[in-house]
Amino acid sequence: MRKLIRRTLTVTGIILAAAITAAGWYLTQAIPIGTGYVAKYLCSAVFISGRNPDEVLREDVAPVNPLAAVISADVDRHNKRVTAASFGLYKAAAVYREGCGCTLAVGMSEEDLRMQNIAAAAPEKPLPEDLPWPAGNGEIAVPLPAVFDEAKLSKALDNAFAESGSEKLKNTRAVLVVYDGRLIAERYAPGFDRNMPLLGWSMSKSITNALVGIMVKNGKLRLKEPAPVPEWRKEGDPRGKITLDQLLRMSSGLEFGEIYKPLYDATKMLYRSSDFAAYAAAKPLEAAPDAKWSYSSGTANIISRIVRTEAEKSYPDSFTFMREELFDRIGMQSAVPEPDPSGTYVGSSYTFATPRDWARFGLLYLQDGVWNGVRILPEGWVRYTTTPTQGAPIGQYGALFWLNAGPVSDPGKRRWPSSPADAYSADGYQEQKVIVIPSRKLVLVRFGATSVRKAWNTDMFIAEVLAALP
Repeated sequence: MRKLIRRTLTVTGIILAAAITAAGWYLTQAIPIGTGYVAKYLCSAVFISGRNPDEVLREDVAPVNPLAAVISADVDRHNKRVTAASFGLYKAAAVYREGCGCTLAVGMSEEDLRMQNIAAAAPEKPLPEDLPWPAGNGEIAVPLPAVFDEAKLSKALDNAFAESGSEKLKNTRAVLVVYDGRLIAERYAPGFDRNMPLLGWSMSKSITNALVGIMVKNGKLRLKEPAPVPEWRKEGDPRGKITLDQLLRMSSGLEFGEIYKPLYDATKMLYRSSDFAAYAAAKPLEAAPDAKWSYSSGTANIISRIVRTEAEKSYPDSFTFMREELFDRIGMQSAVPEPDPSGTYVGSSYTFATPRDWARFGLLYLQDGVWNGVRILPEGWVRYTTTPTQGAPIGQYGALFWLNAGPVSDPGKRRWPSSPADAYSADGYQEQKVIVIPSRKLVLVRFGATSVRKAWNTDMFIAEVLAALP
């Protein structure tokens, strides 16, 4: 009996020691990511959006970062820097630079980051306050178009902010409705307003789509040719056959773990890498190009570096290209695209702009890439963008935009079943949306901090707005 007890205790001790070792190892991987998240998110929210850091930590960070309770943060307003630390062992610093927001100091010092000459100056002349949107930044023009039921529209906005219980699970911050080129409704949560830039997260991928479109229009990039990625140029590398089109459609076949937890590619790239495109480009193929559709933020950053490389042949930096060729031309003056430590725009995840400016971006696509009679995107680009990718199971993805097309064999099996099949959207984490519905001349914008995804119902929101438009 004693031998059995000793053996049991020994085995139990070994298992316990192994569990403690595994847990310790996991924490050494998880804590730096959680700490980096706090530093980066807080830096951008404070220095771009102008928000209160305590509110940001409480309402934005804590619900999605389980390590937030053990991470302390310091906001240095004089040097425009945020540092975060956990257990006194792990530290992360994010620095703010005018014109390109915040970047984590990974793989280089804060001083090295500040010496990068990559940020484009914002427009000196703001949009006039006495003109309505989109030409200016004035109040909504009244009266509403006669076709709208004002009471139903107001109710749709009420429901977009209403919570089903005492907790702020939906946590909507802004809702805008654009009809036939006019901003006809907007509403903001307390503490937010039309002049506050907000993070679009993966809506940045759709910005990247526009940048590629401009490059294609200017004859600088070609969709069906192998993507110009240095890491794939070695003779015999099967990745060298991947086209830009396949990257845009998330059909490259590259391995990438799009899971936002420690130990996965998405978080390693965003919070522990100094060159996001290089991290993603180093991944091997897990399937032949076009054989598998797999959503990947890494892919978007490979595309962004391609844009940067091409832009720097004609512009001082890619941020100047972005501002002069896209943002300034559509009045998207508040836009702040943020770079990784290497200086490449994080085309997967990091773009700030006011909800009104995100609506301008949606309007550009509603107008087939034309703004004030001038073609910004090449002819046919929006059609290309909204053509379902072959491998997407329910026709839900085009080229860096989400679609509502449904499969050819069963068009009713759509992401938003009660919404028009021609609806498409730029989507971001926590239910950020720019929704374009060409058949109804609509652009809908929604911002929030929705940590429980089922708390927000996009299909219902669209249906309620459409109910106000017979």
